[in-house]
Amino acid sequence: MQDVFIQAAAASEIAHKFGVNWPLFINSCIAFLIVALALKKFAYAPVLKVLEDRKQRIAEGIENADKIKAELEATQAEKDRILKEAGEKRNEIIEAAKTSAAKLEKEEAEKALKKAEDIIAKAQDATEASRQEMMNELKAEIGRLVVETTMKVSGKVLTDEDQQRLIDETNKELAA
Repeated sequence: MQDVFIQAAAASEIAHKFGVNWPLFINSCIAFLIVALALKKFAYAPVLKVLEDRKQRIAEGIENADKIKAELEATQAEKDRILKEAGEKRNEIIEAAKTSAAKLEKEEAEKALKKAEDIIAKAQDATEASRQEMMNELKAEIGRLVVETTMKVSGKVLTDEDQQRLIDETNKELAA
């Protein structure tokens, strides 16, 4: 303890050498504490509150950015899924259109073929009818020529029955 008193005396002597005025020093310390407490309450505390609010807003912003990023990823995945479905639907529609076009082309080809066959059949029928008519005319003409030739060669006039008989015989010979 004696050491404490010796040190206190030494400190008092040093303070006196430097011109320390204890009442003024204590008054200055009290004034400093009052100013420090006032600054803490009115300046430092609001600044800390503003910094804390800003820190909280930044944390909320980061949290919102993470949420938005997650939503964006979900939206991107949904978009990719929809695009994939649209691509599949497009391919299905294209295949259906190709199938329908092939079927329609086949039907149209069959219709055209049938139409062509009908035209050919009609042309053959018309040709056959025309040929038959020409044959009939030819037979009639040949029959007439035979009757005329027979009349000129024999020099006599043939009756209608004789003419018909000669025409029928000539037609039978031509048909064979």
